Amino acid sequence: MSSVPVGDTSGARLVDAMRQIRDRCVWTQGIDHRMLVPYLIEESYELVEAVEAGSREDLVEELGDVLWQVVFHAEIASRDPDAPFDFDDVAEAVTRKMVHRHPHVFGDEQAPTPEDVLRVWNAAKATEKAQRASALEGIPQAMPSLALADKVLGRAASLGVRPEPEVERFADEDALGDHLLAVVAAAKADGLDAERALRTAVRRLSARVLDAERPGAAPTTADRDG
Repeated sequence: MSSVPVGDTSGARLVDAMRQIRDRCVWTQGIDHRMLVPYLIEESYELVEAVEAGSREDLVEELGDVLWQVVFHAEIASRDPDAPFDFDDVAEAVTRKMVHRHPHVFGDEQAPTPEDVLRVWNAAKATEKAQRASALEGIPQAMPSLALADKVLGRAASLGVRPEPEVERFADEDALGDHLLAVVAAAKADGLDAERALRTAVRRLSARVLDAERPGAAPTTADRDG
């Protein structure tokens, strides 16, 4: 068996290795995009753990594992008989998107502060998503409920929709974490599913967002306040 060809870059060698494995490994040949999803989720969580509590070596390893998932998906797609694409197509697409969203880097836009950068980013992103029918489009519903809630709350706020009722504010993440843990503990003691409860509450908030987006909807408190 031949060795992995040496390409011009480490990225090229990685793609070459994936191609050879796909050609010669019967297990890999039987994998499709859906079958890879559990591995991608697991590797993503391992990367998060490395970022938050791992060493530099852990971070290098876990970034590589996530990158391998990207290369694996691209290799599967490259063999699609109807609509193939490969790793270069993926890299080119994300490069175009990032260049478009950074006109203060690649164009004439001025963004001297982090707040300006966020404004420029959101404006560029809005032009890409102009055809979306709802502010909630593009939010993956399979996200863990806390991450999903954070995303939906951000989109809801842009329409002046707020959760009800509002709760106390927290001085730092330690205090917030203790509060969340206490809420989960109380839910568990009462036989309630905290994950499902939060997901249900997010659905209710999402329904309010959709109501606010309907033509002729009554203005929200934020809208009335200007």
